[in-house]
Amino acid sequence: MDVRGLREEYRWIISARCDERCTKNQYSHFMTDAARQKAQMDPGSVVAPDLQGAIGVFDSGVGGLSVLRAIRQALPHETLVYVADSGHAPYGDKSSTHIVSRTLEVGRWLMERGVRAITLACNTATVVAVRELREFAPVPVVAIEPAIKPAVSLSQRGVVGVLATQQTVQSVGVAHLIERFGQGAQILLQPCPGWVEQVEKGELETPRTLELLREHTQALIDAGADVWVLGCTHFPFLLPALRRLAGPSVQFIDPAQAVARELARRLSQLEATTPAGQGVEWFYTTGEVGAAQQVMSQLWERPVEVLSL
Repeated sequence: MDVRGLREEYRWIISARCDERCTKNQYSHFMTDAARQKAQMDPGSVVAPDLQGAIGVFDSGVGGLSVLRAIRQALPHETLVYVADSGHAPYGDKSSTHIVSRTLEVGRWLMERGVRAITLACNTATVVAVRELREFAPVPVVAIEPAIKPAVSLSQRGVVGVLATQQTVQSVGVAHLIERFGQGAQILLQPCPGWVEQVEKGELETPRTLELLREHTQALIDAGADVWVLGCTHFPFLLPALRRLAGPSVQFIDPAQAVARELARRLSQLEATTPAGQGVEWFYTTGEVGAAQQVMSQLWERPVEVLSL
C-alpha cells in the first residue's frame, strides 16, 4: 500500500480550513452543550464543526472514550474530535488488510479536517496499522499499546496476564513487546472474544457479560497472574466487574493516562498546545447514530450528541 503519495496529497490540508456551512436545524441536534452555546451567537445559521487544529482521537468503536477522558484531563483547553468506527467494529476478528484500510480511511478523514495530532486509541489498530498511519499522516501520531513493560516491573510473582482481542494477542507487535520487555516473566496472552461487542452495546454488568468475563479470566486466576493488562480500550469500562472477579491481590494497568501524557509532551515540544479557552468535544460514528449516542452518553457519563461519519 503506497501511503507516501497519500501523505503528500494531504499535506496542504493541515493549513486548510473547513468552511462548509449548513443550517442550524441540520446540526443543532448533533452538538455538545459548548458547541450549542456557540450556535446561539448566530441563530440563523452556524458553521459546520470547525475541526481545524483539533486533536483527533480514533478507535474501532466506543472504547477509546476511556482514552479521550484521560486526554481531556491532561489537555483541558483543547478541541477534541472522537471518531468511533463502530460500523466496522470489532477490529479484533478482522484481517490485517481490513484494519490497515480502515485506519488510513479514518486518518484521511481527520487530515481533511485539519487536525494537528492523532491519537490512535485502539490497541488492535496500533499493533497492526500504526506504522502505515505514521507514514501517511504528516502530524504527530500517538498510539496506545498493551502496557507489558510496566506490568512486568509491577508483578511480584512474575506472572502477567494480557487481556486483548484475538488480533492483538496474535500480532507481531505484541510479540515484539514481549521479546523486549517480558524477559524473566510469564506473559499470558488471553483473547477475549465478545467483550468488545458487550461494551459497544453498553452492557457492562449483564449476565451475559459477566459470563464472558468469567470464561476468559479463569486461566489468569488459575495461573496466579497478579498484574492484568487491559490490552483493549473497551476493557476499562468492564473494570468494576473484573476487579470483583480477580480479587484484591490483582493489580490492573490501563495505559490511557500514559497516552495522554505522551500526547501532551509531543504537543508541548511542537509548541502546539492551547493555553486557554473552553475545551469542546465532537463525537462521530460510522455506525447507527442513535445507538452510538445512547452508549457514548452512558460511557462518557453525561449526554453527548453524535454526528454520522
